[in-house]
Amino acid sequence: MNFKDKVIIVTGGAQGIGRCIAQEFEKQGATVCVIDKQPGDHYVGDLASKEVIEEFCRQVIDRHGHVDVIVNNALPVMRGIDECTYEDFQYALSVGVTAPFYMVKLLKEHLAPGASVINISSSRDRMSQPQTESYTAAKGGIAALTHALAVSLAGKARVNSISPGWIDTAYTVYDGPDATQQPAGRVGNPLDIAHMVLFLCSDKAGFITGENICIDGGMTRQMIYHGDHGWKLEHPEDVTIQQ
Repeated sequence: MNFKDKVIIVTGGAQGIGRCIAQEFEKQGATVCVIDKQPGDHYVGDLASKEVIEEFCRQVIDRHGHVDVIVNNALPVMRGIDECTYEDFQYALSVGVTAPFYMVKLLKEHLAPGASVINISSSRDRMSQPQTESYTAAKGGIAALTHALAVSLAGKARVNSISPGWIDTAYTVYDGPDATQQPAGRVGNPLDIAHMVLFLCSDKAGFITGENICIDGGMTRQMIYHGDHGWKLEHPEDVTIQQ
């Protein structure tokens, strides 16, 4: 997995999973272009803005001439049906689906041979908790966008998505039920996602495109029934949402 002198874009790359992805590429000698709302020594801007996306892409091409990898990682907002306004929902879709589409559209003629696009979805693209509609819709949208782009960009770039489960961006080590409820026996961390991103962008994954890979410690594969194997649901009205 040699990324020396490759040009990598990571949206939402100033914090959390995005920052880890950017750092792992930098360790391999890549030039990483980050855009994030958080202040810092990267391009600061809101991906909900068409003009921000256009200006960022112009700067990348003006400075580097091409792009090898696009990682669409920026997080949409999470609002539930009880509190989510029309504007909240539109904003979530703008950041989570429209921005990735538009960025790829603007850069598709500048993709280097062997280019890759990685979209960060979520295990919420296939399962839900209450009051998560805006985030879940955005993550479901980018998962579907992945296979559409993979077909449209055939011969130009491979396009895949990753659906993280519970990823603790502070690298907290959990024990007890938080860990043992997951078939892998632990909560995930950003490196679990970054390692897969680098693999999917490498020649080792040259025959993989249009795929969504769920990295969730097996949680979405575990069937849960009340009273089965010690699982018990009490007072469902008190259930809280784990983000």
